[in-house]
Amino acid sequence: MRFENAPSRGWITTLLIGLAVLWAGLSADVELSRLAAAGPRLADFLGRMMPPDLSVLPEVQKGILETLRIAILGTLGSVALACVLGPLSADTIAPHWIYRPARLLLALIRSIPLILVAMLMVGAVGLGPLPGILAITFHATGMLAKFYAEAIEDVQPAPVDALGSAGATLLQQLRFGVWPQMAPTILRDTIFRFELNLRESLVLGIVGAGGIGFLIQTYVRSFQYEKTATVTIAIAIVILAIELTNTLIRRAVR
Repeated sequence: MRFENAPSRGWITTLLIGLAVLWAGLSADVELSRLAAAGPRLADFLGRMMPPDLSVLPEVQKGILETLRIAILGTLGSVALACVLGPLSADTIAPHWIYRPARLLLALIRSIPLILVAMLMVGAVGLGPLPGILAITFHATGMLAKFYAEAIEDVQPAPVDALGSAGATLLQQLRFGVWPQMAPTILRDTIFRFELNLRESLVLGIVGAGGIGFLIQTYVRSFQYEKTATVTIAIAIVILAIELTNTLIRRAVR
């Protein structure tokens, strides 16, 4: 009976997706003529950015370093909180009266836009990198704790039980039975979240939360497009360097 219903379910799913795409396309007021007319304006904007103004490199360097500090410390704070909330959100080890409220809390944290959190933190502690660090810590915890909880739930009990039958202590079971199963997932998700935190940190300066985003806002608002180009190139180089570093780390731990 399941095999007979599978094709019909597939067609229904495809139909629903098609209807959703059709509804979005018809109601989004998308005009191809406007897109074609945007080409010359975009070319004019890019032309104003050339050549990049390299005289602002010292300021750009300071902004990039501040953004890296925000991303690193924000990720560290979220990892610390996720190590607490993750186990509390795993239904394999936490009782339901703890597991369900913890999952609800994580969902609530993820539902709040980062830019709103950053604005609240700026209002609470003032301008600078501190509100950016607090905003990243708060926002990233919702995702990381969920990932950690899922990693705990995916742990297979057989190796742990075998260690227990062999006389291993609880600490040894955790070290040699649980952690080896969790470590690759935990590392992968933490690196992924750090990359995301770095990208999000780039725009936090727009609301006064420090980092390179403040320079972007300043240069764009004052129509200094050559300086904006320099900032854009620097950001691209940093993102590519982080991506390469993370790839090397993943290969090293496999």
